[in-house]
Amino acid sequence: MEKLKILIIGAGGGREHAIGWKIAQSDRAGELFFARGNAGTATLGTNLDIKETEISKLIEFAQREEIDLILVVSDDALAMGVVDEFQKSDLRVWGPTKAAAQLEWSKAFSKDFMHRHNLPTAKFEIFTDFEKAKNYLTKQVLPIVIKASGLAQGKGVVICESKPSAEKALEDIMVKKIFGDSGSEVVIEEFLTGPEISIHAFSDGKSYKMFPPSQDHKRIGKGDTGLNTGGMGVIAPLPFITKELMQKIEKEIVAPTLEGMKSEGRTFTGILYPGLILTKDGPKILEYNARFGDPEAQTYMRLLETDLLEIIENSIDQKLDQTEIKWKKDFACNIVLASGGYPGNYEKGKVIKGVNLSPAPLHSNGEGKARGEGVGDSKKNHLALKGTPPQQGGEGIVIFHAGTKMENKKLVTNGGRVLGVSATGDSLKDALEKSYKAIEKISFEGMQYRKDIGGKAFKNLV
Repeated sequence: MEKLKILIIGAGGGREHAIGWKIAQSDRAGELFFARGNAGTATLGTNLDIKETEISKLIEFAQREEIDLILVVSDDALAMGVVDEFQKSDLRVWGPTKAAAQLEWSKAFSKDFMHRHNLPTAKFEIFTDFEKAKNYLTKQVLPIVIKASGLAQGKGVVICESKPSAEKALEDIMVKKIFGDSGSEVVIEEFLTGPEISIHAFSDGKSYKMFPPSQDHKRIGKGDTGLNTGGMGVIAPLPFITKELMQKIEKEIVAPTLEGMKSEGRTFTGILYPGLILTKDGPKILEYNARFGDPEAQTYMRLLETDLLEIIENSIDQKLDQTEIKWKKDFACNIVLASGGYPGNYEKGKVIKGVNLSPAPLHSNGEGKARGEGVGDSKKNHLALKGTPPQQGGEGIVIFHAGTKMENKKLVTNGGRVLGVSATGDSLKDALEKSYKAIEKISFEGMQYRKDIGGKAFKNLV
């Protein structure tokens, strides 16, 4: 069987580690390369000193190394048109084109798209002029939501409870440019209430396959308080989402979105991820993402039974309708350990205790058998907790790295979100208990995490 040399292009976070971890389990996976990577991805393959937006360097590397398959999985890379450039160079690449990914990199475009195709969303207005936007605010009902139109690492959404706070948020985004050019255009929309959920679907441009529903926890603080983040934890599947509701979401949101993109000449191949809110009037779209959510990916990769590499290959070849995708009957969670100060300013280089990179099989707890071939068996491992058997990594636990690196032979923090502690279990309660128990063994200066991940799911808020 021919082994594939694979390049994963992303932001070097937990998503990239989780996708690499799952890809490496395929019998067809050969050498793995990551642009960018972290201390976790380094256990699976080779980290490259190339940023995900350095397109010419990426293409040069892929051609020189005769890479068989490229996965583009981060928002910045997709917005830069990395997929388009690889396609022009006749390289086999997976992910949406720049035109298709505009659903994510321009909130103004995505809101207009929803309006054009009668998709359910909040009432909104779009502004490029600060004074006009400020004047519009004076006539609106509070609370109100202000969004930077461009990419802002999940932090460009501000919910304002008062007129002064709304004006300050608008000034911060449009005048002070706290999110850079992403704030040159803003979307101001009505505040909706209800549980928020994450919906993902594989798409090959012709057909699609739905994931189980999941729920991210965006706010930094307990009880959904504080600033927005890129995600502090995820649970999946959701016990409060019925089969009927999922069918409604598929029929009224996912299918018409993909059909609408196709009708506009923006055929979508990759991961469509609409973030939804379940209002009293039914599910509505908060925003689109054109790739895996970061903490969501870490949870989904624990639940996916089917070979991810097979799914991706069939997506590129428009054979998704011929692909049976199986999911485990387990529940899974992922809890993010973040640096002190995140999502604001934070320090790097803090020594991480309780986690090591000890050699261990890729698969544990019924997740398959370790392969004896590939990039080097000593590197083929997942991350084990100290004090537990390396082959287990803690019962049902896999730790995915995000902001980490090796420094003077020590594992240290290197980002806002540092680790994702994922667990599976027969019940959601079981998975969460495992994850929190594992977290007790991990520490670094300033470490923060939410202690209420999944709490709302037990209240059946729908």
